[in-house]
Amino acid sequence: MSKPEIAQAGPYIVDVEPGTYHWCSCGKSKSQPFCDGSHAGTDFSPVEIVVEEAKTLFLCGCKHTEHKPFCDGSHGSL
Repeated sequence: MSKPEIAQAGPYIVDVEPGTYHWCSCGKSKSQPFCDGSHAGTDFSPVEIVVEEAKTLFLCGCKHTEHKPFCDGSHGSL
């Protein structure tokens, strides 16, 4: 698997509390947009997100962003 699966053609808008999260970069996770270990056996690894205050994040759903893990609108050209 060299290209990620498109989990959704748009961002995941998630409210998060302070803590550490792991964004799914392969697109296979059943816990989108977060990693559930489904990348095992692929070339993909989750991207760690450290949140220091409660906020809303726009996390990439298409997995093709240049600004991992955040949506940059790449889904518009897929």
